[in-house]
Amino acid sequence: MTEKEKMMAGLKYKSGDDELMKDKASARVVCAKYNDSPEDTSIRAKLLSELFGKVGKDPLIKPPFRCDYGYNIFVGDNVFVNFDCIFLDAGKIVIGNNCQFGPKTMIFAVTHPIDPNERAEGFNLPYDVMIGDNVWVGGGAIIMPGVRVGANAVIGAGSVVTKDVPAGCVVAGNPARVIKSC
Repeated sequence: MTEKEKMMAGLKYKSGDDELMKDKASARVVCAKYNDSPEDTSIRAKLLSELFGKVGKDPLIKPPFRCDYGYNIFVGDNVFVNFDCIFLDAGKIVIGNNCQFGPKTMIFAVTHPIDPNERAEGFNLPYDVMIGDNVWVGGGAIIMPGVRVGANAVIGAGSVVTKDVPAGCVVAGNPARVIKSC
């Protein structure tokens, strides 16, 4: 398997691989064009469809926006992403319909091995992040690798989400914990 095939299969892979580095460079070019584009929805929609694996109708992503590959990001309808968000998408990032993300939100669908020798060799581990419909993520929140956020959940500003969030619950803090039951 190539390193990209390993990454796409959810296996440990080397991120410095030539093919993956080219993919990252391509994504950065599209992100730069997007971030420098005028607020013309047709231009931005075209760039997002070029960058993302799937784009629903009427996305609104405020620049600057950054990601690793783009092709592992799948966005539903009516998604709003505020300024300065970063989505690291070695694993899939799947966002449902009618979701809102505050400024400086970060979603990490990748991590490094605990073993220092594996880290030194350049290995990464992809873990998918799934976000249900109608989720609101407050500004500065961080969603960690492998997290599932249920529909209608709310994540408080500045929270670090390390575990799954049940549908309809409000979580906040570092680490995020349920502060309002479903």
